[in-house]
Amino acid sequence: MRYKTNSLPEEVLAIIEDKGTERPYSGNYNEFEESGTYLCRRCGLALFRSDTKFHSGCGWPSFDEELPNAVLRETDKDGSRTEILCARCRAHLGHVFLGEGHTLTNTRHCVNSLSLDFIQDKSVLDTEEALFAAGCFWGVEYYFKKLPGVLKTEVGYCGGKKTNPSYEEVCRGNTGHFEAIRVLYDPKQIDYERIAKFFFEIHDPTQRDGQGPDLGQQYLSVVFYYDENQKQIAQKLIKELEGYGDLVATQLLPVSPFWRAETSHQEYYQKNRKTPYCHQYQKKFK
Repeated sequence: MRYKTNSLPEEVLAIIEDKGTERPYSGNYNEFEESGTYLCRRCGLALFRSDTKFHSGCGWPSFDEELPNAVLRETDKDGSRTEILCARCRAHLGHVFLGEGHTLTNTRHCVNSLSLDFIQDKSVLDTEEALFAAGCFWGVEYYFKKLPGVLKTEVGYCGGKKTNPSYEEVCRGNTGHFEAIRVLYDPKQIDYERIAKFFFEIHDPTQRDGQGPDLGQQYLSVVFYYDENQKQIAQKLIKELEGYGDLVATQLLPVSPFWRAETSHQEYYQKNRKTPYCHQYQKKFK
């Protein structure tokens, strides 16, 4: 799996595919100060390290140096500016400006926040992504954050038709969305099969009406697959579980737009110093 286009919301596609520009000072990473690596939002390639980020006052994240062979430069369609793109998937990032004197490199990569992902790792060069639903996303995230090789988790909503739904709307059960988790991982440390096994081991994939005491369509078990390889791995693991006598209810669905949940739901158990009530780890695979 490389490109994640089908899971991206419209506002991201408007930037990376249609070469749009987000409003100045509106992006999540403009005033962002954490240490780590900025990735291409579409393919997960590492583009910039946090120690090359600086405040330029322009209203967009600014970097004075890219990682080797990560960013392409092309003349913009206006003929006067230089566009920058992800070197692998050609997602539009923004523009580069030279000779402004902001830093010693005399370079400013002016980048849209929506073109980027961020992880708290300063050495990774590439990432992969998985997307699951397994009941209340608070508990699912609690366990995935403990798995070695996982670089970032993000909870949200996936599978339905409503654009940018709220938690309350999803809980009412009429949006078609599932509570889901987006998992970014380092393929040099862990592979998709191990990620998928862990998914099956932290919830009950045989429950057909929800997860634990949380009942309803939004709490059902789903593997959202990005490509045929992920689908085949999930099918293999389901067959293995059924060989042990389990009647697996997990659905396999192609990815659809993932809508990030409200900030209050991100890392919920860690922030509130609680533990899950409807999830637990149980080894299931030999």
